[in-house]
This record gives sequence, C-alpha cells and structure tokens, in this order.
Amino acid sequence: MKIAYLEDDEAQAQYIGELLVSNAHECHAFSDGSQLIGRLKRDAFDMLLLDWQVPGITGHQVTLWARANLSRRVPIIFMASRSLEEDIVEALNAGADDYMIKPIRRAELIARIEALARRVTLRSTSNPEPIVVANYRIDPRTRACFVSGQPVELTSREFDLALMMFQYVGRVLSREHIGATIWGQLPSAISRTLDTHISRVRAKLQLRPENGVRLTPVYGHGYRLDLIGEPADPADC
Repeated sequence: MKIAYLEDDEAQAQYIGELLVSNAHECHAFSDGSQLIGRLKRDAFDMLLLDWQVPGITGHQVTLWARANLSRRVPIIFMASRSLEEDIVEALNAGADDYMIKPIRRAELIARIEALARRVTLRSTSNPEPIVVANYRIDPRTRACFVSGQPVELTSREFDLALMMFQYVGRVLSREHIGATIWGQLPSAISRTLDTHISRVRAKLQLRPENGVRLTPVYGHGYRLDLIGEPADPADC
C-alpha cells in the first residue's frame, strides 16, 4: 500500500518507515501537516498514519481536513503519545479509524494496518442490500444509518460496529468476535475502547425500546441487540 506518514521525530519516522518498507508498503514521510495536506491535494494514498502533535497543522487538523475535502474515504490510524480516553475519543470523532498509543509495537502496527486494509477492501467489493430493523435502516453500500428516516452521523469504526449488531440481531456477539472483526485485536487489548464505542453507538442510534430494539450486555460474553417483541436466538457468534 501507498502510505503517508506524518511524524516530526526524525528517528521515529525512520524507524516506522523502514518497518513499512520491510513489509512491502510504500512510505512517504511528512514532518508538517501542511506539507501532507499539500500532497493530498494532488496525490492519492491508500492509508494515513498520523502523529497528533507536529509543527504547524497537527494530525488532528489533517484528519478533519481529509474527511471534509477528500472524495474517497482514506483509512486513518493515529499514532500518538496521548493516552487519555478523551483524547482517543476526540481523534475517533474527528474521523480516525484506529488509534495506537506510543511507543509503537512493530507487529501490532502491521497487524492493525492489514486489518484496516481488509475492512476497506471488503467494503469496496461487497454490494449488500440495506438492513431494515424496527425504526432503523443501515446501508452498507453508502455506509449510512437512519433512525426513523433521519440520518445519524457515525465514525467509520462506529458504523462497522452498528452494522455488525444489526446483522446479528438476537444473537450474542462475543467480545472476542467484536475485537477480532472490528479492531483485529484481542478484547483484553482494547477493552476500554470497545466499551466506549458500544456506549457511543447506543447513544447516537438511540438503541432503546421506543425505537423497537434493546442493546443488552451479556455478562462474561459480550452484547446482544434484541428486536423488542421477538424471541432472541441464544446462538453466539
């Protein structure tokens, strides 16, 4: 893949650049967000790896610009020293697809890049029909969600999570299955992130009985989205 990498630490940029090249990726490094935006205006990349704090335009600002101006949704991974939950949430709300806390582990970075690339490929090659459940309409082709006919804005990861829930209404989605499918990670590595995303999807989509559904945590297993008035299938996914 052709990857743009925003990082002002020269040693870190060289370290990650060599890692990407050794795994058959093409890496273009930028030390300033304005340089990267200038390149994005005339060139296309398959993925963006962004540090948060860099001179000039930050990685956060680059994400906002990319989501507002690029016609194609380029997958974005944040790699930052910030580890507070509110920082992670802010990056994801800006449009990032994944978030890694420094120091970066080599194998984990490559695994996350490949997992995100697989999700993007699946979206572009599949042509599924919209899912209609109670007051909800989920369109995998346009990646749009509607509640009672009104569009709801979701981040890329939130949409993936909502789509999974509505694909398996009435079935328990284990934390292992969610972590492996959406994040490419074991649940122990992303426990707080997973629960934060579940909470945000629940709030944004108003997953409650008056809309015909109920999202229930299943202790020791995961979560189940039930259609109110319909019997649940106990089979796990």
